[in-house]
Amino acid sequence: MSKKRIAILGSTGSVGTQALQVISNNRGIAEVELLTAQTNADLLIKQALEFLPNAVVIGDENLYKGVNEVLTPHHIKVFAGEAALSQVMEMETIDIVLTAVVGFSGLRPTLKAIEAGKQIALSNKETLVVAGELITSSAKERGVNIYPVDSEHSAIFQCLAGEFHNRIEKIYLTASGGPFRNKNIDYLSKVTKKEALRHPNWSMGNKVTIDSATLMNKGLEVIEAKWLFGLRQEQIDVIVHPQSIIHSIVQFEDGSMKAQMGLPDMKLPIQYALFYPNRIKSEFPRFNFSDYTELTFETADISVFRNLGLAYEAMRKGGNMPCILNASNEIVVDAFLKDRISFIRMPDIIEKCMELCSYIKHPAIDDYYETDLEARRITNTLI
Repeated sequence: MSKKRIAILGSTGSVGTQALQVISNNRGIAEVELLTAQTNADLLIKQALEFLPNAVVIGDENLYKGVNEVLTPHHIKVFAGEAALSQVMEMETIDIVLTAVVGFSGLRPTLKAIEAGKQIALSNKETLVVAGELITSSAKERGVNIYPVDSEHSAIFQCLAGEFHNRIEKIYLTASGGPFRNKNIDYLSKVTKKEALRHPNWSMGNKVTIDSATLMNKGLEVIEAKWLFGLRQEQIDVIVHPQSIIHSIVQFEDGSMKAQMGLPDMKLPIQYALFYPNRIKSEFPRFNFSDYTELTFETADISVFRNLGLAYEAMRKGGNMPCILNASNEIVVDAFLKDRISFIRMPDIIEKCMELCSYIKHPAIDDYYETDLEARRITNTLI
């Protein structure tokens, strides 16, 4: 196979650093063309010196001088700021863009990459949550493939290999249940930030880890799945699977079901997305059935983990409501991490913001940005 030239948006985060491990293990068929980070200049510099990309982008323009002084002697171009991040998506030397940034900030560069005809390995679920119709229609128009990186959506994608002509009856997205599985409201009212960040199975960034603890992460994945696979709301279900071995399941209209299994390791879906349709030999740890004598499943309790229900409601209403949900959630998670609000206040604030924010049934691209700003302002006021 020809060598893939890869751009990583958010190279200093959890997914970005693991993607670089995958590339490091496959230097004969992959090379880094672009790295970006928002504020972690030190790690960005270290990564750039190891992988020698064509260019890097540091989001915080105040950090440009320091990054430029170190990297320019190594013939690495250095850019800074949000506008630059979108502009570099047009580089002809990029084959595939891994969007590994967290949150709404991933929307504009992902859209620019699609407009430039780049293939997308999508880890930034918020892009499809906020503007799924816009992103998928733009990708279809330009013949761009979107390869999911989230383990659950990668699992669905893998189960559909060779089955794209067969109708899906239902999909099941599996959730670990996070650190507070089977806990009640009284228990959740007393949990600390430290407890919420202690995920039982996955190693992720703080924002995603809190989303997993509230089940908002699963709610966002439900909306993402709708757009990735062209599904209706009633075709998407969530089941709690504490062992995180079955990553998701597809049920076809004949009643048969296919599941993708493996140890909880994000490097596997990252590698699958970057090198699709080829499966590349790896040294990842292998699953051993004797280590998991039971695989169990439970119903997600929406009455306790209300964020999941709010995500379904946002998907049902459509328009800019998922954008409102996402923006409000980003603000409340940040507030919780800064000890400004309690764990159980998060869904209350998000629900109120969904009631107060201006609803637009058929939003245009500018509406999404205005909605994001309005929802953040309302949420901060509620906090």
